Amino acid sequence: MIVIIDYNVGNVGSILNMLKSLKQEAEVTRDRDKILNADKLILPGVGSFDNGMKNLKNLGLIEILNEAVITRKKPILGICLGMQLMAAKSDEGIEDGLRWIDLSINSFKIHTEYTGTYPVMGWNYIQACKENILVGDEKARFYFVHSYFLPLNDFCILKTEINNFEYCAGFQKENIFGVQFHPEKSNKYGMRLLTKFCEL
Repeated sequence: MIVIIDYNVGNVGSILNMLKSLKQEAEVTRDRDKILNADKLILPGVGSFDNGMKNLKNLGLIEILNEAVITRKKPILGICLGMQLMAAKSDEGIEDGLRWIDLSINSFKIHTEYTGTYPVMGWNYIQACKENILVGDEKARFYFVHSYFLPLNDFCILKTEINNFEYCAGFQKENIFGVQFHPEKSNKYGMRLLTKFCEL
């Protein structure tokens, strides 16, 4: 069973529909036992960093997620805001993140070398930074919608580029995966990525 975490933030319906189209058993829930007994987890997210963390905290999900992901080492995929919440903090707010990676989410507007527009919205190609199981070395493109980003780092497995400005499009730290783009909105490329995650 793949559990999509329900914390009142995120495009959970389209993720669930895509997983069902891939013949995967999946459920949207915040039930503690279902989260702890899931084979894999997906942390979706659309919205602000502080609101996402407050929702996780108010619903009592942070302790449960730490137990499932850090202690029990269940594979988890963070999508868009869900990926950003895995970091230590964000320029977008004042709340602490889950701190699964000791990195900060940056704002495009404070980087003078970034000459693109924000929010970033639309399709963009990604490139593998290192060997990975989500995309491999396929030339794939995905749908992005975001104003904040994770800089290139040692955990980065996928990167993207806008006007020669590169940033992390996906990372892996052991059983923890995160992607800045929306696989559930990325047609065949998203279907392939979610299939590979489900097959872990």
